[in-house]
Amino acid sequence: MKHFLRVVTQFFVFLYCKCLWRGLKFVVRKFTGRCELQRICYNNKHGARRTLKIESSLRYSKNELLQSALSVHPDKVEKTIDDIMALKKINPDTNPQLGISLQASLLQIVGYRSLVAEVEKLRREPYDCENPEHEEMLMKLWKELRPDTPLTGRISKQWCEIGFQGSDPKTDFRGMGLLGLHNLLYFAEHDKATALQMLHDSLQPKHNERCHFQNEDSSSFSFVSPPPPFLPMPPSLS
Repeated sequence: MKHFLRVVTQFFVFLYCKCLWRGLKFVVRKFTGRCELQRICYNNKHGARRTLKIESSLRYSKNELLQSALSVHPDKVEKTIDDIMALKKINPDTNPQLGISLQASLLQIVGYRSLVAEVEKLRREPYDCENPEHEEMLMKLWKELRPDTPLTGRISKQWCEIGFQGSDPKTDFRGMGLLGLHNLLYFAEHDKATALQMLHDSLQPKHNERCHFQNEDSSSFSFVSPPPPFLPMPPSLS
């Protein structure tokens, strides 16, 4: 019986999404004289709520132009808006605010997606001890956290003093790749007082268990909590 009810529910959901919803949108457009994008822009204030609704409308559209708008290059956003206005037969002269609103939201969408792709690329990039830039960042991290203690060697048990598991810190970047090192260094450089305090606390027996963080790959950083983003953010969604 439960299986039957589940099938019936799924059928009605499918029917609603494929037929009733599209029919309702058609009726609303004929009644209001506005397409869905117009209704979203005119009925919602600037911010995350409007941007999310526009993104959802474009993603689930049957039109390829509207779907592809989510992945255009930022330099082509303005042309894409013009194409959307032409497709929807909207006169930009009588609807100037619509183009401005769509452009602002689309820039936020493509900016955010670009940021996510860049962060994911860094996460997938493994630490390479043969790469001078990677090694330079790692050495800089040590100097930020242990400015008065010279490092005796690239391979050293001293790395354990700042939370690495072994004598070679590169093995602790398996899960987060180069993104982990970027975040650690950003934290140490831009909030040094907090980073040093957390490091100090983590070395105290009563704080050790609370401050110790172990990720899914068994890599540990005893002093680090999630730092602020180190990459430039897209226009605010707030």
